[in-house]
Amino acid sequence: MKCLRAACAASALAGLLAMPAAAAPALDPAAAIAKSTQALGRTVGSHALTDSHGTPFRLTDYRGKPLVISLVYSSCSSVCPPTTQRTIDAVTEAGRMFGLDRFAVLTVGFDARNDTVPRMAQFASQQGITLPNWRVASGDAATIAALLDDLGFSYRAVGGGFDHPTQTTILDRDGKVYRHVYGEAFPLRMFMEPMKDVVYGTSTSFTFTGIVNRIKFICTAYDPGAGRYRIDYGLVFGSVLAAISLLVMGGLLLREWLRAGHAPTGKA
Repeated sequence: MKCLRAACAASALAGLLAMPAAAAPALDPAAAIAKSTQALGRTVGSHALTDSHGTPFRLTDYRGKPLVISLVYSSCSSVCPPTTQRTIDAVTEAGRMFGLDRFAVLTVGFDARNDTVPRMAQFASQQGITLPNWRVASGDAATIAALLDDLGFSYRAVGGGFDHPTQTTILDRDGKVYRHVYGEAFPLRMFMEPMKDVVYGTSTSFTFTGIVNRIKFICTAYDPGAGRYRIDYGLVFGSVLAAISLLVMGGLLLREWLRAGHAPTGKA
């Protein structure tokens, strides 16, 4: 009888240990969105991760160019795969428009216990992540927790998986959280418009490259018929013509000003 009681007690204890998900409170969508919104403008730390090839790196390695971070867990069979496919479509379009070398993409497994290097490599293979500017990575529990806190990302364990928002985060070239894109089938414009900001820059340096980027920023337009972005050369021509007109008008005004007796005179 004592043996039977001991066996029952051990069985009950094992059952309790196997049920951490049931004890976790449900994820509050409003609180999750509020937490991610509070992360906007926050600089993400120099977290050490390992990519699917076993190569260690830090997030500060990406400083100097925008970074798109997609958060998944490798055993997900619901929202993570379609969100990843939509992100592939969006990144492909951004690469066509801006150039893949102008930004980077990082998919991170947030289930630190199970999202090992081999599991993340398998996830990348299954999803067809092959773009040259895209890494898939994992990290230890402490690092992942710190990264998720920086990004304002929430999740809760549920039976057989995790409840979490479908959140894709865009960092600017300084590593600051610029925008979150939500949903597994997000509209292309929700991704491309903030990407225009961080790739071309919302402020322009007075250099040839800066001026060209500003023209591209202004003249990149969404074509709803084709469902993609393009350079509107009509706007480009109009911008160049307006700039030339301003220069000509400025030259004429300067000439008239000088003719009116404002020319500099030298002293003997």
